Amino acid sequence: MGGHDTGSPYAPHTPAETAAMLDAVGAEAEADLFDIPDSVRFDGDFGIDARSEQAVRAEIGGLLGDNDALTEFLGRGQYDHYVPSLVDHLADRQEFLSSYTQYQPEVAQGFLQALFEFQSMLVELTGLGVANCSLYDAATALGETATLATRVRETSGSTVLVPDHLQAGKRGVLDNYADGADLTVESYPMEDGAVDTDALAELADEETVLVYAESPTVRGVIEESLAEIGTIAEANDAMFCLGSDPVALSVLEVPADVGVDTVIGDAASLGLGTAYGMGLGMFATREAYLRQVPGRLVGVGEDGSGRRAFTLTLQTREQHIRRERATSNICTNQAWVALRTAIHAASLGPEGLVELARDCITNADSLAAQIDDISGIKAPVHDRHHFREFLARTDQPAPAIVDDLLDRGFAVHAVDDHLLGVCVTDTNAHVKADLVAAMEEVAR
Repeated sequence: MGGHDTGSPYAPHTPAETAAMLDAVGAEAEADLFDIPDSVRFDGDFGIDARSEQAVRAEIGGLLGDNDALTEFLGRGQYDHYVPSLVDHLADRQEFLSSYTQYQPEVAQGFLQALFEFQSMLVELTGLGVANCSLYDAATALGETATLATRVRETSGSTVLVPDHLQAGKRGVLDNYADGADLTVESYPMEDGAVDTDALAELADEETVLVYAESPTVRGVIEESLAEIGTIAEANDAMFCLGSDPVALSVLEVPADVGVDTVIGDAASLGLGTAYGMGLGMFATREAYLRQVPGRLVGVGEDGSGRRAFTLTLQTREQHIRRERATSNICTNQAWVALRTAIHAASLGPEGLVELARDCITNADSLAAQIDDISGIKAPVHDRHHFREFLARTDQPAPAIVDDLLDRGFAVHAVDDHLLGVCVTDTNAHVKADLVAAMEEVAR
């Protein structure tokens, strides 16, 4: 290939072709097409001295040793569940790690089937007809739902209603989507940690295109009024979207049965644990919206010899190339993370998943009760059922308590001046008593 003549094995252009293209755009060299500040321009030297593997290990070990050894009781969207070693052993096989996007079904049947199983699990958990094989994270899934609503709903409205308690990062992403789609995002009030349905009913009208609710919420509250919220959305011809996660969905009421049109959330609570920002956006919706679903779908059919075969399906060229004509510009996904989630869920099985979810309820309930016995702290703040996490109200300033707990090796959230967020899962439940003892010391 002529690319070798240009010094790059990845650019299949002859010198003559390169010169013709530069001439067409009025540039003398490829470098003229870029404006890279000197301060960040690569000068050919990384400034990293060569050293042995043993020396590198020692340096990295020393660097990581400076990190605080904290036991985290943190939640608010990132949840740490024990990930079986089976997940690492299977997901780290080279055929999975080296697979980018499964465009060629003839060489990617294993990965495609795993993604199909991921979709199937979400369909079972939500009761909805179709799920895609993942998006970036919960925030982008919510943004894509908002734009989907504008395409499939007959209402001429442009208002998206979200809870007051929506996590700030998720709200920010939604606002960005809304700005590009000429949508308006408005908040509706919460009552004792759950949806104030009377206030929502007053706010929802013919201008409402989407109503979004969460269960569990960012405060860990299990929403008890999903059917009523669905009725409000339907009465105003608005789409009803529920935010949740696979673990919670295994014990909560089936979304499709209470009028939910779309379920979104972060599925990385299975297969990934706390990933410090890494997510796995799940998206399931009614089959009527199949051709409007963002992201990728894996379908199943038959090959030329009649055998069952999997392939990416319902993908349009506009989504990948003619972006101005696309219904969605999300054309990639978190395939490898979705694979890990599918493996983790399959290893748990239905009974194991339900048992994990029930532990999320009982552990939160028992820890809240123990913290409530501490003088100067009330927990939980909301008189509701909780899943994984809850709020505790403190007489002392919450940020000061957080700092004091950090000194004792524990991390919790300061949600407000006098509100703490505490999250308990199967990975930290065994040290609940230690956290309680530390809180007793710092809450005085």
